[in-house]
Amino acid sequence: MASFGNFIKSEREKRELTQTEFGALIGINSSAISRIENGTQKFSKSKLQKLAEIFVVELQEVTDLFYADKFAIEAYENHCSENIFVIAENNVKYIKSTNTIQAKLNF
Repeated sequence: MASFGNFIKSEREKRELTQTEFGALIGINSSAISRIENGTQKFSKSKLQKLAEIFVVELQEVTDLFYADKFAIEAYENHCSENIFVIAENNVKYIKSTNTIQAKLNF
């Protein structure tokens, strides 16, 4: 997947929706849909649930794609090495293990 905007465009086209039709379903005007699909405007995280419903995909899949795109863009714009993704994965594992341990100690 190239970007979150490309994901939206691909899924919209699979359903044979125009940008105007899709925009009406999700509550965004067609010019904003165009900008989201070409990467010049960000998609609102508040609309992820609605997007999952329209595309009939799991919310988790849409959420993962949304945040992965944000993270990749920020890493690229800040000239991070590809090692950043390994570090981030390790940090997530650490956070999960820390939260699991704390949850077990709470009564």
